[in-house]
Amino acid sequence: MADRRIVIVIPTYNEAENIGLIIPAIHEVVPAADILVVDDSSPDGTGRIVADLATTDPQVRLLSREGKQGLGKAYVAGFKDCLARGYDVIVQMDCDFSHPPHFLGDVLAGLERADVVIGSRYVRGGETEDWPLKRKILSMGGNLYARTILGVPVIDLTGGFKAWKREVLQAIALDEVGAAGYAFQMEMNFRAHRKGFRIVEVPITFPDRTRGESKLGSGIFWESLKMPWRLRFGARKR
Repeated sequence: MADRRIVIVIPTYNEAENIGLIIPAIHEVVPAADILVVDDSSPDGTGRIVADLATTDPQVRLLSREGKQGLGKAYVAGFKDCLARGYDVIVQMDCDFSHPPHFLGDVLAGLERADVVIGSRYVRGGETEDWPLKRKILSMGGNLYARTILGVPVIDLTGGFKAWKREVLQAIALDEVGAAGYAFQMEMNFRAHRKGFRIVEVPITFPDRTRGESKLGSGIFWESLKMPWRLRFGARKR
């Protein structure tokens, strides 16, 4: 990976408590990687913090968007920006340390044998930490539900800690990606799998956030229920 340009894409909304901590933590693990923060005009000033950091850190950039448009839309905007700038490897991760930066090396190393790498909670060696039982059941059940409908051989289908080779994102019609929330993860896996790209999972520990507020809501839940069926029947038409 030494000869490849790497960028980490982090979508944010009200992550002022975390953003100033996650950036130096990433630099410690992958000092050569650039960082793109895609902020949806956070009222708590997350974007201003990133803009200030970028004045002294040339590896940090801010992509600011108007209003809260959703996780999926933020990633698509970030991916397009990074492809246009010629990056070879694009990593996506959360800002709240639920995707611990020290696993970045393992995720990136997986690209030596695959086109897409998922930091997985549910393969051997992976785990969740400090999750209530209800959340574990919903997450594991949701993954099984989506995997059964879509037929994608990925255990952690909704995992959001991923590394992509640029060729994969170039092959996916990003403008056609419809999921706005966390169903974005399953949709992107489905599209990559249908294009014939190799996806592997590497184990990570996924702790619950300790700072800031979760963005999970009922709308995200219902989108995740409906999206697998939309993808499956939409795929039959193509």
